[in-house]
Amino acid sequence: MSEFTHHSELRVEKLTAYMRGLMNQENGSELLEQYNILSTKFTPADFLLLFDRLFDGNVDMDQLKSASNKLFNILYKSLLEYPAIEAPTDSFIDCLIRNNEGVVRYLNQTKTYIKQINREVNPELVSSLKIRFEELQQFLSHYVIKENILFPLMEKKWANSSCLKLMWSFHDDIRQNIKRTLEILNLDSFDLVQFNKISSLVYFNINTIIFREEHVLFPVMLETFNSIDFDDMLQQALEIGFHFVKIDQQILKKKTSSLSDQHINFTTGTLSIEQAELIFNHLTVDVTFVDECDTVKFFSNPKHRIFPRTTGIIGRKVQNCHPHESVDVVNRIVQSFKDGKKEVASFWIHMGAKYVLIQYYAVRNSEGNYKGILEVSQEISELQKITGENRLLDWEE
Repeated sequence: MSEFTHHSELRVEKLTAYMRGLMNQENGSELLEQYNILSTKFTPADFLLLFDRLFDGNVDMDQLKSASNKLFNILYKSLLEYPAIEAPTDSFIDCLIRNNEGVVRYLNQTKTYIKQINREVNPELVSSLKIRFEELQQFLSHYVIKENILFPLMEKKWANSSCLKLMWSFHDDIRQNIKRTLEILNLDSFDLVQFNKISSLVYFNINTIIFREEHVLFPVMLETFNSIDFDDMLQQALEIGFHFVKIDQQILKKKTSSLSDQHINFTTGTLSIEQAELIFNHLTVDVTFVDECDTVKFFSNPKHRIFPRTTGIIGRKVQNCHPHESVDVVNRIVQSFKDGKKEVASFWIHMGAKYVLIQYYAVRNSEGNYKGILEVSQEISELQKITGENRLLDWEE
């Protein structure tokens, strides 16, 4: 294994120079020879430092994604040869790997329908493919688990974690292209050319991410995380669920109440800690609080959440809770609140049948000093249907 461990800095310098050359449209074959890429044994950890260095500058995400695809294609065999630690059965990593195996089987089965519709387009095949891609959306919980449970811990454990920005961008590409594929399948006139183009991107990107998970992220995790980390992540992940993995729910640890008899004295009343938590969790909105240092400090846990939240985000910078492409907007909102230019920012989006209102409020103390941001999200489709009046005396059991 010594060929993998010596001279890490030199290896990363080679990778960085090669990638920058690719993004500058230099000749790929000449770059490979110049930096001896094919004859060098790279480790998974090398790629973490590589992407940190690339993100140090103003990087174009599309160029970076394209160059990274070429890089991993070239180094595919080298990464396969790396002597990674094997994940224990039913562990967090094992569940992620088995979930990947499940989606690969599912995609291979779906190929049969795609081959058939390329021979002859008919309504039955279009309907079958629509059902297949609707179910494929359920696999997206895999990326929710990564973004909300895995990524926060990686940011805390690893000095170099900018690679997560790149992976999150690929996640969003997969989400968007599954959505676009379903839009094509729902059209009155089926467009086979567009279907093949977009659905092939779904296949390519899912397989791209699987390789990077299993031959870069997971090996480094198995080398740097401990059993407590993995157990905690598994408990959180099982609450979201792995679509293609069934696990005995008995491994979920029984949660013991940590609520004490202490009370909180507000200016308008007194509540026990249990009462305060119950109130937050019974509101018909999702509430998240970010402090004045841009750190996530609290979120409510209502029965029907709109956006997923896990305890892994506590202590995380709010900028890291969003895809790289939207961080600039997040920073502009935060800065406008800090500067006192704005007090609220409102957005509303369609999420399937849901119509969601998302509002960010600047939180200030009695002296007007900025103390953070309160994010409030609410499903408003039913509210939009309200007409007339329904008075208290009209209520019936």
